Amino acid sequence: QVQLVESGGGLVQGGGSLTLSCAASGRTFSSYDMGWYRQTPGKEREFVAAIRWRGGRTYYADSVKGRFTISRDNAKNTVYLQMNSLQPEDTAIYYCASAPRASPFDYWGQGPQVTVSS
Repeated sequence: QVQLVESGGGLVQGGGSLTLSCAASGRTFSSYDMGWYRQTPGKEREFVAAIRWRGGRTYYADSVKGRFTISRDNAKNTVYLQMNSLQPEDTAIYYCASAPRASPFDYWGQGPQVTVSS
């Protein structure tokens, strides 16, 4: 059974930083693309960042480019999202996701809350 367990959410002041972690189990972590999405009440879930299974190529939403960094440690089966220069509009529930290569994300974490105060 695939499980994605996130940690690191919380409350931070505007301009501050947070790092989210997502520990994966149940599939060969190094063979899967990983990503982060976020969602606020009344809005659809939106893409934040992704990292390929091989080579570590990364992708970012325009709204977070230059501020957020996605990375992975295949030895620890963990993907990270380093978030800097946080703004109130970054407030959301953040979801970790896993995908077979070149396929849609098919497993999701429980989503920690990130709240950025102004």
